[in-house]
Amino acid sequence: MNLENSNSRRNFMKHAGGLSLGMVGFTASAGTLYTEEQKPKKSGKLFIREISDTKDRMERVKIATLGMQRYDWEQGVVAQAFLEMGEFDLAISMARGAILRQEKGLFSVLKGNGPISDCASIGEVVLFAAKETGDPIFQKGADEMLQVIRTTAHKTTDGIIYHTQEPQKGIWSDFTYMLPPFLVAAGEYQEAMKQLDGYRKYLYNETDRLYSHMWDDAKKQFARVDYWGVGNGWSAAGMTRIIQMLPGSMQEEKKKLVGYVRDLIDGCLKYLRDDGMFHNVVNRPDTFPEVNLGQMLAYSIYRGVAAGYLEASYLKPAELMRKAANDRVDKLGYVHDVCGLPNFDRSYFAPEGQAFYLLMETAAADLAQRLK
Repeated sequence: MNLENSNSRRNFMKHAGGLSLGMVGFTASAGTLYTEEQKPKKSGKLFIREISDTKDRMERVKIATLGMQRYDWEQGVVAQAFLEMGEFDLAISMARGAILRQEKGLFSVLKGNGPISDCASIGEVVLFAAKETGDPIFQKGADEMLQVIRTTAHKTTDGIIYHTQEPQKGIWSDFTYMLPPFLVAAGEYQEAMKQLDGYRKYLYNETDRLYSHMWDDAKKQFARVDYWGVGNGWSAAGMTRIIQMLPGSMQEEKKKLVGYVRDLIDGCLKYLRDDGMFHNVVNRPDTFPEVNLGQMLAYSIYRGVAAGYLEASYLKPAELMRKAANDRVDKLGYVHDVCGLPNFDRSYFAPEGQAFYLLMETAAADLAQRLK
């Protein structure tokens, strides 16, 4: 044993022991002297006062959202909400978070083999971060994600990428929001349209003007034929984003998507309840009522009216759906009664429900500003 080191260690332990005893004595005496006046003052405000206005409510929803754990698609939709709100620092921070969790080209990997589509959901925000910051890490990450999409063999014989993880061959209505907007943001316009039309072919019912939830391509049958409300909301909101991003030279494609969105909104609105909510399966009153489909449709309507391709008459149901959501935001910023975690089989809370509240309110504010 090194004598110098041994002596140093003894001296340290001696002084540390004295310090420890001193701290014990301090703690004991402090305990007897502690008074009510010395208690830390509350720095938070969510617990102690009522919501004052829409801005205050949105700030609370934002705080609650940031506190929620998020999977790949949840990271994507929350980041998109911050982007559209103009909360660029938060959006870029979330894009960096997706890069930090990038594995084999896939963004935001938390659970191993994440679906290509869900991982791509933050792609538009990553590309925004690349342009805004000039940091090459973002463009590199986006390029790697795009390469996965371009080269994947996990797709149908007609080239439609499966929404589910390998080896499952599932086509789900969620997809329309997750992957095609990233393709459009990256300039892959025709591929995005191909994917949108492919999912419509497999899932859309022309008579009812609604999307079924799940097609099992291995079995060549529906895994879930139900018209899941939030799945239809994902589809409407995803196409709404794409209409905004397509270049002016693609008027025919825009016109086609406008027709898709209008038909889908009309198909859903047939089942809008008097209280502004929808049933989880929109045409089945035996399923629980929830507000997130309403938020998604209201978002799509506000964006469509602002862009001039939806008539102002759509604003009446949009305001009813918006009121239903606002009535369900509590003081802590949680949006109650969305199709909720963890299995989306009950009325509860969810990051996507939080995000679409923020997206809906941002779209409503943007429209109000435009109409001034």
